Amino acid sequence: MPELPEVETVVRALRTPLIGRTFSGFVSYWPRQVIKPDDIKELDARIIGRTVTAIHRRAKYIVITLDDGAEALIVHLKMTGHLAIVPTAQPVHKHVRNLFHLEGGDDLRFRDMRKFGRIYLVTDPQEILHKLGPEPLEDQFTPAVLQKRLNGRTRAIKPLLLDQTIVAGIGNIYADEALFGARILPTRRANTLTESDFSALHASIRRALQLGIDREGASIDSYVKPDGSKGDMQNAVEVFRRTGAPCYVCGTPIERIVLGGRSTHLCPVCQK
Repeated sequence: MPELPEVETVVRALRTPLIGRTFSGFVSYWPRQVIKPDDIKELDARIIGRTVTAIHRRAKYIVITLDDGAEALIVHLKMTGHLAIVPTAQPVHKHVRNLFHLEGGDDLRFRDMRKFGRIYLVTDPQEILHKLGPEPLEDQFTPAVLQKRLNGRTRAIKPLLLDQTIVAGIGNIYADEALFGARILPTRRANTLTESDFSALHASIRRALQLGIDREGASIDSYVKPDGSKGDMQNAVEVFRRTGAPCYVCGTPIERIVLGGRSTHLCPVCQK
């Protein structure tokens, strides 16, 4: 699933070609992907004539602001979603589930092989986003904030980092990378972390996510940028999907375990 760096990369790539454009129609090949409104004809009627004035990321959501905040088109890519601006004359890919016509001869197309992606058109984005935790790259996210949100929790730290209500935007790749960078075992219970552990984890989360943004995401599975090219973070990971390869720090083979139903990668020596 695209995580914070991948979604941020998509948003940055779409800003220039999308801001200032006006929607002229909507076509759905998979209506079940549209959650709000639940009537495809209503979405079509509401989107026509609306102009994109901003686009930003909140956690793993893409938020497209219309008419200076009158409404917002929100997209969640889920596992295999891909959002791109494509000339209307170009044949529609078989995995395009929904598309938005733009004035001037282009479409905003949502391709999604697994069909898990979600689309919302709402007047208040908080209707969808209100449960999300803090953004880990913002200044307000401090080691103290991280500690407060995890204090007293007895679950393993890795699944807690994947909980979007605790910290927004972290997924499997960057949780593994952050925990390795902080030298914290993924199975360690959150309530055993010390103040210095929280400080190290906070710094490592930010470092891993920023590296992912700088490298424009990790093209490990289906993720590619809007123009179809790959990101480069997969060439910079230290533990994720490096099972059996030597740890870059100590040389011990990287191990894979299943934790909370998710593949988890770690160095058994560095992360004791």
